[in-house]
This record gives sequence, structure tokens and C-alpha cells, in this order.
Amino acid sequence: MSWLLRRNMLPLHSNSLARRPFASPLPLPPASLPSPRETHIWYVVPDELKDASLLYQYMELLSPCERQSVLRMNGERLQKGALLARALVRTTLARYGRLSPKSFKFQKNRFGKPEVEWDKYDLWAPPPLQFNISHTSTMIACGVTLDLPIGIDIEEKQRKTSNNILSLAHRYFSPVEVAYLKTLADPECRQSEFIRLWTLKEAYVKALGRGFSGTPFKDFTIRLEASNSKQVTGELKSDAPSIVVEAVDDPGILMNRWQFALFELNNSHYTAVCMERDVKNPADGENNSLKLEVWRTLPFVEDECVTETDAVKNIIR
Repeated sequence: MSWLLRRNMLPLHSNSLARRPFASPLPLPPASLPSPRETHIWYVVPDELKDASLLYQYMELLSPCERQSVLRMNGERLQKGALLARALVRTTLARYGRLSPKSFKFQKNRFGKPEVEWDKYDLWAPPPLQFNISHTSTMIACGVTLDLPIGIDIEEKQRKTSNNILSLAHRYFSPVEVAYLKTLADPECRQSEFIRLWTLKEAYVKALGRGFSGTPFKDFTIRLEASNSKQVTGELKSDAPSIVVEAVDDPGILMNRWQFALFELNNSHYTAVCMERDVKNPADGENNSLKLEVWRTLPFVEDECVTETDAVKNIIR
């Protein structure tokens, strides 16, 4: 892809892509807005996209600044991932309103989290969508909620670390989390639990809108709490524990305004979603779990709802 981009698309002027003939893409099927306590997740697998003409169509959706950012990435794989991430956000948001994928504008908060910069319209109020995106080299996922902060993180289940797991845990995790990992004698189990914890913590700081630098991982504890308020360790059983966040400097205080979901996606990735509770609808009850709808997509080509399939394996929510 990088050869094609360099040969045909540099320098990138605002109309450079418009001059290139494209096949007409299929329209994006509209999606119903998420309900309260519901997150919609759309994900793409980069290795499934091999059509260069489709990549050009995705590039056409981006702003000139975004195009330059993609082309500054070092190497074909990174360029493709950056392009797909931006195209996935735009095409996903376009499903929920009247706007075309190309028309969206974005801004970042002071910690760097991207947000939609909505224009004002005389006869139409755009839905108050919030989104978050996460990607690895083998998957890109975008989560969407209605008017509620969201954080999403995906990590490869077989992710390899260059350092000892406990060394990394001592560096980044809270003392409670480190102590829990030390109780796991099996190296594969410890590795798996480390990745799950990392995924949950990443989703939480992204939902806060602060990121890793604004909310260091060592400042809070992610743990599982059963209905009888006893901490759960080991395998998840039928006592249906919930995921809670606890401040390290005040362990008795639970940041219970957040809901979590943790699941396996596509049999290859751990996925964590953190979403603010909908305080506008207290009658829904605190014990109701976060709802998920998940689609596998290749924008303009194919969408498949995989919520009730083996592609989505719930761990806890």
C-alpha cells in the first residue's frame, strides 16, 4: 500500500484524490442509536482488506491533515492501520445520523482524546455520540455510546512482553493487583490475567478522557467483587462478580459511576469496555450489566452482527 500511496497520492492536495477514478462504494447501512447502558462496537481485521482501490476510497474520506498523518507513518503496515482506524471512526459515526463520513470534524481534549466537533444546524440536532477507538496490528475496534463517556481497549491474547510479567506489574500496577498476580503460579495464567487487567485499566483511563499520562495505572486498582462483597480470585464462577475500580490512596472508596465489560473478540483479542453509568435513568438499577452490540465490518463492503456468535465470548460484565 505504501508504494501505491507514494506513487499516486503525493503531494496530497485537497482535491488530489478526487481526480482519481473510484468505483462507487455501497451506501453505509444505517444503525439505530445505542440505548442507555449500551455500547456498540464495530471492528475490522486489517489482514482481510487486500483491495488497494478500497484503501483509496478510505483515504478519500480523511481530511488533508489526517492524510498527511497517515503517510508519515513508517512502513506499509502502520500506514494501513492508521488509515483504517480513521476510516472506521468516520464510517461508524456516519451510520447514526445524516452526515457523510467525510464531513466529520474532530478535536482533542487536553489529554489528547479525540472527540467529535459538531457543527450547528438550523433544522437538525446531531445525536450526542461519544466514541473511542483501540487498535493492535491485527484488529481495530471503535466503540460508540449515546451521550456517555466510553473507553475501549483491545489486546492480543497471545501478546508477548519483553520483560518479566511481575516486573511489569510492579512498575505499572497497584500493590493489590501485584499481590493477586503473585498468587497465580501458572505462567500462562499469570500472563493472561496481566493482559486482562491491562486491558481493563486502559479502558478506564480512556473513558476518563485522561489517558495513561493523566491517570497513572498505579493510582487505582481494578478488582472483581462478588455480590457478597468478597474479592474474587482465580477462575470466574457462577457468583457473577462485577468489575470495580478502587483508589489506591483510599481503598474503601469505589468509583462506582463506571460500568465494565470484558470479553474475547474474534477468538484472538481481549476487549474491555468502560462506560459511565447512566445517572439519568436510575430506575434501570445498578445491577443491570452493560449491554453490547458488536459488528464485524469492512466499510462499504460488508457488515456482520456477531453479538450472539462465537466471535464474542463474554468473560464478565
